[in-house]
Amino acid sequence: MDCKVIEQMLTDALSLTEAHVTSDGSHYKVVAVGECFDGMSRVKQQQAIYAPLSEQIASGELHALTIKTFTPTQWKREKLFNM
Repeated sequence: MDCKVIEQMLTDALSLTEAHVTSDGSHYKVVAVGECFDGMSRVKQQQAIYAPLSEQIASGELHALTIKTFTPTQWKREKLFNM
């Protein structure tokens, strides 16, 4: 699956400020930045990312997914370490 398509799906579904998706074969890494994550537990943040991708995960189109989520404030501090 194309990384840009995943980025657009997540951005549209969650109104993200930024979405960065990289792929290494069948493994995808998602870095998502948005106000929607403010106050959410880590589990809820992961569920928020999985929800718009559920069809692709169920079909096997997306196999392995690593997720990192940040609010815009957190991203300002963490950007250098996560890109």
